[in-house]
Order: sequence, then C-alpha cells, then structure tokens
Amino acid sequence: MASSIIYEERETPTPYLSSTKLATGERNTGAIAPASPAIPLATLGSDKPTLFRQEDAVDTLQKWNTPHINMWRVMSCCVVYFGNGINDSATGALIPYMESYYRKGHAIMSLVFVGQALGFVIAAFFNNLILHKIGRAWMLMTAEAVIIVGYIILVCMPSYPAVIVAFFLLGYGAAMTLALNNVFCANLHPPSAVLGAAHGSYGVGGIVAPIVATTMVSAGIVWSRFYLMPLGLACFALAFAGWAFWDYEEHTVETTSEHAETRAEAVTTMQDLERALKNRVTIIGALFVFAYQGAEVAISGWMISFLINYRDGDPASVGYVTAGFWGGITLGRFFLTHLAPILGERLFVVILISGTTGLQLLAWLVPNVITNAVAVSILGLFLGPLYPCAQTVFSRLIPRHVQTTAMGFISSAGSSGGAVAPFTTGLLAQAVGTFVLHPVCIGLYICMLACWFALPKGRKRTE
Repeated sequence: MASSIIYEERETPTPYLSSTKLATGERNTGAIAPASPAIPLATLGSDKPTLFRQEDAVDTLQKWNTPHINMWRVMSCCVVYFGNGINDSATGALIPYMESYYRKGHAIMSLVFVGQALGFVIAAFFNNLILHKIGRAWMLMTAEAVIIVGYIILVCMPSYPAVIVAFFLLGYGAAMTLALNNVFCANLHPPSAVLGAAHGSYGVGGIVAPIVATTMVSAGIVWSRFYLMPLGLACFALAFAGWAFWDYEEHTVETTSEHAETRAEAVTTMQDLERALKNRVTIIGALFVFAYQGAEVAISGWMISFLINYRDGDPASVGYVTAGFWGGITLGRFFLTHLAPILGERLFVVILISGTTGLQLLAWLVPNVITNAVAVSILGLFLGPLYPCAQTVFSRLIPRHVQTTAMGFISSAGSSGGAVAPFTTGLLAQAVGTFVLHPVCIGLYICMLACWFALPKGRKRTE
C-alpha cells in the first residue's frame, strides 16, 4: 500500500531531505532522492507547525497481519471490546434486581447511565493529552486500571451513590480504550472487516453477560457477584494490551522522520480539538453515534422491563431476550459487514436503518412475547453493522491530521448517547410506562438517518 503522504507534481521537482541519509551534524550538499520516509523541504521551511503525526503515517501502511504484531494488537482490541460488551449488556439484566436491592424506581436507577455518560464526555477532552503524555500502551493500561477500580466498587455492594461513581469510572475507562482502538482498527486494511471483528467481540460480550447474569441472580446469587467476571477479564486485558502495544511508538519512529515528530509537538491538544470540531464530519459523526449508542443501550437496558410490564414475561426467562439482541448484533458485525464494500457503506447503512425501524415497530405493536423476542434479535442483526460501517466512512472523510482527535471525540462524546437515551427512557417510563422505549428508539433512528444524509460527499482517502 502506498504511503498516505502525497507530493504534488511540479515542473521542477522539490528536493527532499531524508533523515536516514544524514548523520548528526552532517551537511546536506544537494537534493537527495526521496527515501521512505521523506519530508518535503517546503514543509521544513514553513513557519507553521506541521500537522503530520507519527501514527498517521504508520496506520495507512499496515494491514491487520502486517507486521505480525498487529495480529496480537487486533486480538487485544477484541478482548477489550469483549469486556466493554459485558459491562454494557449486563446492566439491563441486573436493573430489576438492583431496583429491588436499593428500593429505587426507574428514574433513580437510570442515574447509573448518567454516571457512565459523564465518564464518556469528560474523557473526550483528555484522551489526546493523555496519549501524548504517556503513550498508547500506558494509556490502555491506565484505562483498564480505571475500569478495575469501578468493578471493585460494584463487587463490594456499596451505597447507591457509590454505584453511580463506579459507573462513571467504567464509562471513563471504556472511552479511553474506544478512542485508541477505533482509530487503530479503522486504519488497518481492510477497515470494515477489522472494525467488524472488533465490535463483533463487543457483541459476544453482550451475549455472554445477560446469560451469565440472569443465571446467577435466578439461582439466588446477589447481583454484585456478577462483576467478579468482568473484573478478572479487565486484569487480563490490562496485561495483554500493555504487552501488545508496548513498542508501538518505537515502530512509529522507525517509519517517520524525527524532524516531523519534533514539529508535530508544536500542535497543542486544544488546537487539535479545535481543528477537529471545525470539521463538520466530527459533529455529524458524534450525533450519529450518540443516536446509535442511545438506541442500542436503551433496548438492552429497558426491553426486559417492557416485556415484564406489558407482555407479562417471567423475569427468569425474558432476561435471555437481551442475549438474543446482542447475539443479533454480533452476527451482524461478523457477517453482514462484509456486504458493506459490495453495496457501498452509504447505501448499506440506509438499508440497515430502515430495517431496524420496521423491526422496532413490530416489537412495539405485536402483543406477543415470543414475537417480540424474535423481532428484537433480528433488530440486533440489522443494528450491529451500523457502527463499524459508519466509523469506516467517518475515517475516510476526516483529514488525517485531525483524525485521532476527531475519531476519539466521535467515540467518546457520541457514546454519551448510551446514557442520555436510557436515562430519558427511565424518566418517561416512571411517568407513563416502559412502552416509551419504542418511540424513543424510533426517534433516534430518524436522527441517525438525518445525520447520514447530512454527511458530505467525499472520495475514499488515498492510502
């Protein structure tokens, strides 16, 4: 694959200076044929700090299995996503039991989603700063350490305010991992398949958690003991991610000029964020992910309560409906994402959103618990590929020099929808009933479709 750095053709070729051709203190006596990597002299003479970043040059050159360490890095990302899926899907299965334990209603219990949302939003403003300060490996390990602290709090069965704090930590840690792993996977070839596998692992976690959680609480085990499982997984993910990405920056230096690295430091984190927010794809992408995550987590969090309240479902049985929903998401991400390059991501996403809306109406209007369960499972199948396909399109439309910051903001700020929508649903459910889940989700699908049509038309990024 060719380098992402494109040199403009001119009548007189621009001389290049290669850092690999000169020793320290050696004088350049003439134009040198461009080596890989090379920096245009026009860039070196510019008064403005370069926007070129190490990670930008490396990612476009690499495939999921080249170099070999990338296979382990992708596996590490999958483990992290698997853990995030466990965390997000378990809440819906455990909420009825947490409400009983703390004697709280739907509205108060929804505050756990608010705590998680605050973690996502706050992380969006600090991810890039932390990355530049401590590097990718240490940032991933720090994120898992924050998640571990959150799980320890939950296992100890604290007072309810401490539970909200724990979910804040879980959201903050998950946002840190998303900001790094989404960009890393989106820039490996083939991006749709790699992101599909990574987010498919998230779906696998979504399948496992409701089954395990429902089985445990149905057997009389207190709800908090479930979190011992993701706690152990987070400890493993910390070690695995640290090992896989330990020398990531060293590989970057080998393929990037030292001078470009030095000049890149002149661009501050706030300047990065300002440039990213000026790009409308960043804002539209964040709104799209906000609506997507809102619908996904709202269904996962409140569908069981809807089936209990309006379909007379048995709590010990309908808890598994969430597993069917996440099973659909997983299958969609592993298999349907391969249709995206064939049909085109833009058309494919429109088809998926339309199908999802129809299935949501079916789950709402047909008064049969079995039909509802099947509809929700197929709904997950259509909903699953939306996120990786959208991330692929966003990464193509966003300029390389702000991609890390922009994609991190899209993931972190956008993912706050996974708290706002469930919280809003909980407030409305307290007032009028849990059936409001369905109109809320349909409104979010309409928002997603509007954002999708608002994206600018652009060619695929040159790689």
